Amino acid sequence: MNATPESMQRYYAQRAAYYERVYDKPERQDDLRAMKAWLAAPFAGRCVLEIACGTGYWTPHTAERCTSWLATDINDEVMAIARGKPLPAGKVSFQRADAYTLAELGDARFDAAFAGCWWSHVALDRLPAWLDTLHARLEPGARVVMLDNGFVQTSNLPITRRDAQGNTYQLRTLDDGSTHEVLKNFPTRDEAFAMLGPRARDPQWLALTHYWVLSYTLA
Repeated sequence: MNATPESMQRYYAQRAAYYERVYDKPERQDDLRAMKAWLAAPFAGRCVLEIACGTGYWTPHTAERCTSWLATDINDEVMAIARGKPLPAGKVSFQRADAYTLAELGDARFDAAFAGCWWSHVALDRLPAWLDTLHARLEPGARVVMLDNGFVQTSNLPITRRDAQGNTYQLRTLDDGSTHEVLKNFPTRDEAFAMLGPRARDPQWLALTHYWVLSYTLA
């Protein structure tokens, strides 16, 4: 079966209990330490919206210095794990929300946003609309930080398919033996900056060995 947003939602719900094994890879530890040390500073004193928080791997590190943090995800299974993390007291709350619409958030607005390992799962033809949806929730001058995987042949699963729009896919196997196709794009700096366009003021791209970090201020 080809990957769809619905099939990927089910895949991550099934993988929730052991999702964070991906962060145990020895070759990725230097990158992870560097990102964790840096990620709290951009959100100091801000009210932050986190997109697709998953099991909350990043939340304890990113939310340390914020004023408030709303972590959202479509899957209750992963948020149940995220709620059990050692989070900054009184700052972090959780809400189920569809990242593509954020309709569940009512009129809530924020002055910062974070998305960890989400950009790569958005189909190229949906990225502009998703960015519009995210930015509509943010105040002018909001700080936005996103991070995701770079492709390293010795650490990533191989790309098994490329569609007509240029999206790339991987085949992944869960512990129960089932195989799932997952949309996984690996943008370059120039591709990401072009997608953001003038809405991003002073965009910065940090290329690590296994990850990249994109940060900018909303114009």
